[in-house]
Amino acid sequence: MERFEDIYAEETGAGRIEPDPAQEKVLPEFTRLARALAEKPPRKGMFGRKARGGPKGIYLWGGVGRGKSMLMDLFHGNVAVEGGQRRVHFHAFMQEVHAGIGRARKTGVDDAIKPVADGIADGLRLLCLDEMQIGDITDAMIVGRLFERLFEGGVAVVTTSNRPPRDLYKDGLNRNLFLPFIALLQERMEVVELSSPRDWRQDRIAGSDVYFTPADATARQAMDALWTRLTGGADGEPLRFEVSGRRVEVSRYANGVARSGFWDLCGRPLGAADYLALAERIKVLMLEDVPRLGSENYNEAKRFVTLVDAVYEARLRLVMSAADLPESLYVEGSGSFEFERTASRLREMQSRDWEAAGG
Repeated sequence: MERFEDIYAEETGAGRIEPDPAQEKVLPEFTRLARALAEKPPRKGMFGRKARGGPKGIYLWGGVGRGKSMLMDLFHGNVAVEGGQRRVHFHAFMQEVHAGIGRARKTGVDDAIKPVADGIADGLRLLCLDEMQIGDITDAMIVGRLFERLFEGGVAVVTTSNRPPRDLYKDGLNRNLFLPFIALLQERMEVVELSSPRDWRQDRIAGSDVYFTPADATARQAMDALWTRLTGGADGEPLRFEVSGRRVEVSRYANGVARSGFWDLCGRPLGAADYLALAERIKVLMLEDVPRLGSENYNEAKRFVTLVDAVYEARLRLVMSAADLPESLYVEGSGSFEFERTASRLREMQSRDWEAAGG
């Protein structure tokens, strides 16, 4: 791979990326890692495992919309790694890990994490994880052992996060048990802050309509265009997770943007905890085909109100297509009076400076 600075310059010169001095400042770390990965992989040990001592990875953190995922994807798409490479969203990765641990436990092994980590490390030298965050004690208790085995297997990890390592799982239950993992990250990864004052995601959405009515083909075309602008044209992948045994699924997710139909999120028996968990995992929600609400879909209407509240409290940007204007979505039946607050919040979230107002 050529210098990552040159690749970035080529992208900015072609107009595919707008130059950002803060982004340019972190580019040498990617060049450093690319050159380390260009070297021959360490020889395998006597038990067939790669020798310990893979190159130090990169922990890239900073505020929302600063271009962390874009830089990681640009790196992943341009580096050639002998030994295999993979890019995956952190939550999707952890879902795979949990499923693998479940399968391993059925075999009666004493340590269910070891075969899962070894299976991931086998045939892999670079792992790019987007949007690392630890929100529950189950993940907190797993990641330390998991990453230790990956590093021992010679895997270099690049990850993005909105928080520095010291703030992961902040105020979490039994956090003292999590502290060795933070120390491990600081030892085996270069912690790099992307401190751009500019929120590129907010810039891309500023001045755009974010509420489309009626929910017709024109609205869908507008939503498609905004999806392309926000995600860089990514196809997206499903985002799935569980909350207290309930399965929550969004059909398309990329670069912090989740896209879902109304019935997928409001037509299923989900509640506040589920929507709050979703809000923790995304930065923008694109919700399509919200119908008129009333007595015939009362339960779905209640869930919609709860979803809007969760998005509002999390200060997320909401992009929506609906059958009518907010004030006319719910005009009859029980709950119509209470919906006035939801309509007001929908209007407030349409303002240009909504997301920035959240700090």
